[in-house]
Amino acid sequence: MSWVNESILYHIYPLGFCGAPQKNDGVLTPRIEKLVDWIPHLKDLSVNGVYLGPVFSSSEHGYDTKDYYQIDCRLGDNETFKKVCDALHENGIRVILDGVFNHVGREFWAFQDIQKNQQQSKYCGWFHNLNFGGNSPAGDPFWYEGWQGHYNLVKLNLRNPEVVSHLLGAVELWMNEFKIDGLRLDAADCIDPDFFRTLRSFCKGKNPDFWLMGEIIHGDYNRWANPSMLDSVTNYECQKGLYSSHNDKNYFEIGYSLNRQFGNGGIYKDICLYNFVDNHDVNRLASFLKNPKHLALTYTILYTMPGVPSLYYGSEWGIHGKRDAHSDTVLRPCLDLGQIPDADNALCEYLQQLGRLRQSLRPLQYGRYEQSMLKNEQFVFCRECDGERVFIALNLSDTPQYVEFRFQPGKLTDLLSGTEFESNDGNYKFELPAYGARIMATAGAMAQKDSQPVQTSIFTPEEKPAAPAAPEHPEAPVPPKEDKPVEKEKVKIPAGDTPVKPGRYQDSFGKEYQVIGVGKEEDGLAEVVVYQELFGNCTLWVMPLSKFTENTEDGPRFYRVS
Repeated sequence: MSWVNESILYHIYPLGFCGAPQKNDGVLTPRIEKLVDWIPHLKDLSVNGVYLGPVFSSSEHGYDTKDYYQIDCRLGDNETFKKVCDALHENGIRVILDGVFNHVGREFWAFQDIQKNQQQSKYCGWFHNLNFGGNSPAGDPFWYEGWQGHYNLVKLNLRNPEVVSHLLGAVELWMNEFKIDGLRLDAADCIDPDFFRTLRSFCKGKNPDFWLMGEIIHGDYNRWANPSMLDSVTNYECQKGLYSSHNDKNYFEIGYSLNRQFGNGGIYKDICLYNFVDNHDVNRLASFLKNPKHLALTYTILYTMPGVPSLYYGSEWGIHGKRDAHSDTVLRPCLDLGQIPDADNALCEYLQQLGRLRQSLRPLQYGRYEQSMLKNEQFVFCRECDGERVFIALNLSDTPQYVEFRFQPGKLTDLLSGTEFESNDGNYKFELPAYGARIMATAGAMAQKDSQPVQTSIFTPEEKPAAPAAPEHPEAPVPPKEDKPVEKEKVKIPAGDTPVKPGRYQDSFGKEYQVIGVGKEEDGLAEVVVYQELFGNCTLWVMPLSKFTENTEDGPRFYRVS
């Protein structure tokens, strides 16, 4: 579905965003009109799709629906919301709504009919496991199933044709009146698969480009995202990996997930997954990360990995928020443009740059994923489409580091700085600044959508980290930083000082290899070293022995590690 691949989504929790009272006060107030004022900001971020959390009439937080056919009065009415959707569409921004179909609130009209008429109610079959053999934990003279033990959320019986017809009628209204472009299906792992099959057939029959995305926390995403059910699901696996790989200084975690999902033989490479770093249910990224300097790196991966990136409102300014055991309110604040608390404007500007790059480079939208280099604190991966490539290189270390990978001879342009890099016979080697990244493209990739190098960046390659302060007593050892484990120092012997034998070696940049042995070229005269990378793609290399053991301007080319 091309429009999803070519999208950047923006997730808003409307009741919080608009500053609505936490409980429905019954007062009609057109707060949702506020969203129209944010359209220029969304366009600055290159956003072309808005995913809105619950907007339909509810008792409290939106997921306890009272009426699927009416907008929550705290946000406005149907006519107000229609005007907002029209304004978004006129500005090229699609609208995705939250479809909460697993459960309703206790004030849902059909449930209230049961409370009033009990066994005589014609809606007894509308709710899952409802029976009159005992009392509910909420004090009703009957029993029913609540979502995950929450009895203010009454589980619907999605095998009842009347329930299905009622829900599809609501979807038809949303599609006809508000021209919505997709649905995010709440608690998708709890919903009967047959309902999704029916929903898909109904929606695609009205609009083949209609997008269906499900909230899935765990499990095999293919169970829900497949040709007969949903188009996509939430990528919680990478949401966790994106922040914890930075916190643990371990790019192997996110590298493993990306390769597993999208690499050669990847299990989700044919699905455009919904990628995100925070949302209305989890802590803000700025509160997850231990080091705020990793914010830009995390978003760089989010915007360049396969799938569709989604930005949660306010996180473009790096705002904080941690949920507690009793409330998610802090995750869902009311925000006003120009009045964002402790706004990180540099981060917001960088996300604008990332948005422009993603919208201009076809490999970032459709390209297959390849891993080029992987170490604990440095990571290079590639997106390739129609023979053109974009390389993404990242360094989470607090010091500048060199990275190196192989690609066909030629030139790559860093679109964050405009710097050009030439290869040495297909070998690219360059420095990344502390906490820095490069997004490097082949000439053809840049021409695909007339992308231009971005001349400014949150990363500053010219900056060098300040030298550590000298200890008060030079003869005393400097204590290690608490957040960095102490490693046993490796003894390094220059390869030229000893016969090259099988074993573990390290080059002058710290990259490690396993030497397999020394052999001879076909003519039997020149000796060559056969060795293999220990990380990344584990590439096998051959180098003349004389070159392997020589000294360069930086010192010995290789060391033996003992």
